[in-house]
Amino acid sequence: MIWLPAAIVVTVCIIIAIVRIFIGPGAPTRLVAFDTVNTLVVAVMVVLAIQFDQVIFVDVAIVYAVLSFIMTLYVARFIEGKNF
Repeated sequence: MIWLPAAIVVTVCIIIAIVRIFIGPGAPTRLVAFDTVNTLVVAVMVVLAIQFDQVIFVDVAIVYAVLSFIMTLYVARFIEGKNF
């Protein structure tokens, strides 16, 4: 059960970032908070992969991280006002 404290800390950080998404002063701040949530979800997936000894969680975490990065690029470009 050594992973439980790490999961609790990461969950608290996710909750704090979600609050920032809802009360953020502007779109860039909300985008950074959303990207932070995605990064923390990837961290949780890796911790679960270690705990349950399942490599598939790491594969899913990698795909999720890549898709999250691409989404962040598209949204940042949209916020900037340029065409895709």
